[in-house]
Parts: sequence; C-alpha cells; structure tokens
Amino acid sequence: KVFLSLGDLKETKYRIEGIFETLWHFVCLILMSFYIREQRMEQDKDLSSWKQWRLNTHRHLKRLKEDGMEVLSALQLWRGDIHVIEGMFGTGILSYFSFLRFLVLLNFVIFLLMFGFVMLPIIAVPYASGNSTFKVHDGKNAECSDYPSTSRQGLVVFHQYILDLLSGTGFLEKTYLFYGYYKVEAVHFPKFKYNLPLAYVLVTIAYLFLSLIWIVKRSAAGFKQNLIQDEDRFQSFCNKIFAGWDFCITDENAARLKRSSLLYELKTDLEEERIKQKIAGRTRKEKCRIYLLRLVLNLFVVTVYLFFFFLTLIVEYLPSIVITLANFITPLMFTLIIQFEDYSPAFEIRFTLMRCVFMRLASIGVLLFSLWSQIAKCEDGNCSCGYNHKLYPCWESRVGQEMYKLMIFDFIIIGAVTIFVEFPRKIIVTYCDCGLAKWLGQQEFAIPQNVLEIVYGQTICWIGTFYCPLLPAISTIKYFIVFYIKKMTLVNNCRPATRPFRASSSNFFFLGVLLIGLALACVPIIVSIAQISCSKACGPFVNYATSWEVVPKTISQLPEELRSFLMALSSEAFAISLFVITCLAMFYVIALAGAHKAVVNQLREQLAVEGRDKRFLIQKLVQAQRKTMRSLSSTTMQDRHRPLYHGAENSSSEGLFTQLPPVSASSV
Repeated sequence: KVFLSLGDLKETKYRIEGIFETLWHFVCLILMSFYIREQRMEQDKDLSSWKQWRLNTHRHLKRLKEDGMEVLSALQLWRGDIHVIEGMFGTGILSYFSFLRFLVLLNFVIFLLMFGFVMLPIIAVPYASGNSTFKVHDGKNAECSDYPSTSRQGLVVFHQYILDLLSGTGFLEKTYLFYGYYKVEAVHFPKFKYNLPLAYVLVTIAYLFLSLIWIVKRSAAGFKQNLIQDEDRFQSFCNKIFAGWDFCITDENAARLKRSSLLYELKTDLEEERIKQKIAGRTRKEKCRIYLLRLVLNLFVVTVYLFFFFLTLIVEYLPSIVITLANFITPLMFTLIIQFEDYSPAFEIRFTLMRCVFMRLASIGVLLFSLWSQIAKCEDGNCSCGYNHKLYPCWESRVGQEMYKLMIFDFIIIGAVTIFVEFPRKIIVTYCDCGLAKWLGQQEFAIPQNVLEIVYGQTICWIGTFYCPLLPAISTIKYFIVFYIKKMTLVNNCRPATRPFRASSSNFFFLGVLLIGLALACVPIIVSIAQISCSKACGPFVNYATSWEVVPKTISQLPEELRSFLMALSSEAFAISLFVITCLAMFYVIALAGAHKAVVNQLREQLAVEGRDKRFLIQKLVQAQRKTMRSLSSTTMQDRHRPLYHGAENSSSEGLFTQLPPVSASSV
C-alpha cells in the first residue's frame, strides 16, 4: 500500500481549489456577457422605434467612421517609409518627416483652392480677359496702365531661358504663374457672372484661415501628448516597459522596427533623467561659468544677425542670393555655438531652431521692407499712380518674382548640399583614415536646420501665394522631392543621434514655429490688401484703389437685410461683445482645467495610497505564507521520520483512502 503524507494532501487540495476558481471565473464571465446582452435587448425593447433607429444609425455611422479611418490610414502618404525611419532612427527623426508630410498636404489643399476659384474660371472661359470693363484714365494717369513686356525678342540664347526660369521673368512673367496675368474683373458664364476680384481676396483669407485652424488643431494634439508625458516620468517608463509592445505584430521586420523604436525611446528617457541629475548637481561656480559663456555666445549671435541684415539692405540687386547664403551659413554657425552652451538635447533643438527662425524670417521681412520702400517712394516725390510706376509697373508681380526666386534658390541649395557636401563627407569618412576624416566623423541628421528649411519655405509660400497663385503647386512638388532627398541622405549618410531626444515635444514646437511663420506671412498680405495702392496696369484690382475695396463694394450691392446683418457683424459693438464673450469663455476653460487638474492630482494621490496599502497587505501575505511553508516543512519532516507500517487500528486514519476535505463554498 502507498500512503500520502499530510503535506501532499494539502498541496492537492490547493491545486483543486485553484482549478475550481479558474473554472468559476470563466463561468462568471460567460454569465456576465449573457446578462449584458439581455440588458441591451431589454433596453432596445423599451425604446421607441425612432430611438431605436437613431441608436442603430449611430452605431452604423460609428462603425463606418472607424472603417473609413482604417482605409485612410492605409492610404496615408509615405506610411511605410515613415515606419522604417522610425525603427531605424527613432521618433525624433520621425517627427521631421511627419511634419514634412503635413506641409505637402497643406500646400496641395491651398493649390486646390487657388486653382478652383481663381485659375479655373479663366481657363474655362478663354475669352474672359475681354470681359473686363476698365476705367478710362485721363492723360495725366494714362501712363499708369502701361505695362511693357519683358519677353525677349528675336534670337534668344538658350541660357537666357534658364535665367528666366530661375527668376520668373521673361516668358514666365505674363503667365498663370503671376498676379499680373489675371487682369479680369468678371468672368461671364451663361447664367451668372463670376466676380474674380472678390474671389481672389476671399480665397486668400480662406487659405490663411485654413492654415491657422489646421496648425492649431495639430498643435493641440501634440500639446496634450507632451503634457501627459512630462507630467509623470515614472508613468512613461511603465507604459513603455509593460504596455509598449504591440502583440498584433506578426511580421519579423515590423517586430524588429518596433523593438528599435522602443529601445530608442527608453534611451531618450534615460538620457533626459541623466541630464536632469547633472543640472541638479552643478555647483555655483559651474553655473556662473556656463551663464557667462552663454552671454558671450549670444552677443556673437546678435552680431551675426546685424551683419546679414545690413548686407541684405546694401545689396539691392541680389537679395535672393544673399538671403540664401545667409540661411545656409548661419545654421551651421549656430549649431557649432550651441555645443559649448551645455543644454539638454531637446532644448538645444528648440533654441537653435528659434535662433535660425529669427534669422530667416527676419531676413524675409527685411527684403519685403526694402521692396515696399522702393514701391511706395517715387523719384520726383509725386506718385500720381499711388506707387512707383516707373520702377515697378506691376509691383505685385515683382513681389511674386522675389518669392518665386527664394523658393527656387532654397530648393537648389537643399539639393546642392546633399550632393556636394553630405555624400562626399560620407565617402571621406568611410574610405579615408586620415585625420580630417576622424575629425569630421559620420554626420547626424540636423533636426533644427532641416525643420528650418521647410518652415522658411512654407512662410515664403504663404506670402507669395497672393502674388504668385501657382506657388503652392511648386511648393508641393518641392517638398515631395525633398522628402526623398532627405530620406536618401538619412539612410545612406547619417548615423543615429548620440544624444536622443523626444518626438512629442518636437512636434508641438515645430508647429509653434510654423505659427510664427504664418503670423509673419499675414502682415505683408494684410498691408498689401488694405493699404498699398493696387497696380493700374495688371491684376484683377485695376478698378479699385486697394484690393480690400472690392469687399465693401460687393456688400453694398446685396439686399438691405443681408447688408445690415453684415454691417452689424463688422461693427465695433459686435467686436467688443465678441471679445468679452471670448475672454469669459477662456476664463471658464482655464478654471475648468484647474479643477480637472486638482481632481487628477487627488486621484493620483489616492492611487498612491492604495498602492502602499496593497504593498503592505502583500508583505503581510508573504509573511503568512512563509510561516505556513515553515510549518508544512516541519510537518513533512516529521512525517518522513515516522514508520511506513502501523497497526490495523491506525491504518484507516492515515491510509491512501483518507477522504479529502470538501472544497469550501468561498472558493467557488
């Protein structure tokens, strides 16, 4: 006969209880699912037919929306390329390419607006240019309508066409590309008349407003993510370690990319913690040394600003080349300078980007200021046309040509740097063992400089679209090509960053810098529309003193009720009321956010207290288990020392056929 000891019987009992608990758990889940289903069916029976129809419609629309989002996600531009970049170089580099994709879509939408409401009516009605009725100028102002052609006559050398293509002059000046071609007051369709000047102004306002809304929406999402990640760093570690892996991944390459991405994010978190500890451990002497060094370097940066601004004003005939060279040289200088200022990687990117943005956007402002000073100032002091007609017969087209040249030169510089600087550096570092190669080293992907390039180009696009309606199409093509150029140089020429940085804060900051560019772009457009006199020789506003004059003139032709309503909307009383209501709403949102934050902090403290209580209970449970195990081990040792055979009177109490204790009801 074989007998079981008391310890083995207790272990068997615990195993059976565990099996019963697992089975009871599954039974409860099944019963709960049936209960929830019956409750839903009962609720549907109690609902009226109208409410049932609304509920079913809402469910179908929600499912349709989810399916549509999945389809759009699958059709997203450069989706696979961006995932590869994320796996190889981390989310910081990913933020740049996502930002570039956003600008491609934005420029394409702006192009559709300009094409659909400005160019398409003229293309659809070829004789539209003959439909205009212009004011007849007297002898004094007849010269204002004179717009001499700059097209080259006779035998033209081929390189002249290349120069015209790069500068927007010659055969390109009087085409759909520039403002001066749209000398149309109205396009007459069979059943209605299309007011092109009004459409031109409204589309300009629309694309600026659309850009603002789109950027603010993306910024809000990035700000929420940044706020959540910066609130609790320990939570960020836990989310990445315990919930960062996607268990739906079945492809080996996708798994490898996901692993690399998680590894890079963890490196970023650890690097930020290391820098915070380093900053907290600085002595007073080290702080004074760093602050003094930063002051000296910032004074040098201001000197560089003043030098290039002065050079832009002095060189009148080559402003585009001077600005492009300044934009190429200054980011390299600022990147070198900031290495001595001992900032964190994220702050290095932000501060360098702000320096370069101020340089580039201010250079555009200086260029526009110099142009408008020449436009508004006449040689003899008598501007009969309202602007310098002798120097600029169609000043809007001239501004458009400058924006066009800046866009083209910027694209040429991007391509030239990639071909003649980055690839040769990669070859030298790879195949040469000289001291120069060791000093250069393999380059990293410079986030500030690359983001600055596209922010600068987008600002030019916003400014130039009013004067060069096809500029958004050129910008879309440019950014499309730039994506592949940057991807090629990233994969072939660059190595992963030695100091990783976070993508969430970068995305939000990139959009914030883009908002600065949008604000700068609005200033010259508003001044051009509202204050500067329109050209009398070209464009759709030849019959108006300013471009904005078409709006009140159109409103004056509307019915009385609608005109009164629009006048009330534009009145000072409505503006003040709207401002007060907006301030009250803002204060309410701020107070609500503060209350939510207080509740979140309270819940976080409650979770911390519950965590400590659970830890205390677990410690007590572990201690009790240890005591139980000790008692069981001592009992087992005693049973092992007992003889295996007993008398007949004890065989019934210690044999194999001893009845197991019943499973308690609490376990089930």
